Amino acid sequence: MKTATLKKLDTQSIAYAALCTALIAICSWISIPAQVPFTLQTFAVFLICDLLGSTAILSVLLYLLLGAIGIPVFAGFSGGISVLFGPTGGYLIGFIAIALLLTAWRRLFGERLKSIGMLLGLLLCYLFGTIWFVLVYARGGNTVSFAVALSWCVLPYIVPDLLKIALARLIATRLRPALKGILHS
Repeated sequence: MKTATLKKLDTQSIAYAALCTALIAICSWISIPAQVPFTLQTFAVFLICDLLGSTAILSVLLYLLLGAIGIPVFAGFSGGISVLFGPTGGYLIGFIAIALLLTAWRRLFGERLKSIGMLLGLLLCYLFGTIWFVLVYARGGNTVSFAVALSWCVLPYIVPDLLKIALARLIATRLRPALKGILHS
C-alpha cells in the first residue's frame, strides 16, 4: 500500500512563509477604497505562489489566521473573524484556492503555462468570493443576484487583477535567477 508523504517544513521554508505572509499584509494595506477595496494583496499572493510553490499555501493560511485572530493584516488595517465571515471574506478565503491550484499546476506543468494557471486561480477566487458575497448578503435579509454581485465585486477588478498577475509574473521571472538555490518548493 502506497502512503502519502507530507513535505517536511524546514527552518528556511518557515522563514520564507513568514516573510511572504508579511508581504501579503503590507500589500493589503496599499489600498484604494471601494466596495471591495483595490489592494495589492492579490499581487502578493500571485508573486509568492510563483516563487515559493507549495510553501505559498502556508503563507496564505498564516495570513488568514493572523487576520482571523484580530491582527490588522487585511485591507484598511482590519482584522478579526468578522472580516472573514463578512461579505468580502470569500475573496480572502479564495486566496487558499489560488495557492492550492497554482501548487497543483506547478506539479503538473512545471513552469509552462503558469499565466494560464494564474488566470484560472483568479477565476476560482472570483467564483468562491462572489458566491460567498451573495450568501452573506442574503443572510442580512437582502437579496442580490449572482449577476449583480459580479457587477459589484468582480467586473471593476478584472483589469487591475490582470495587471497584478502580469506584474507578479514579471517580477517572479526577474527574481527567480537571483534566488536560484535559495528558494525551493
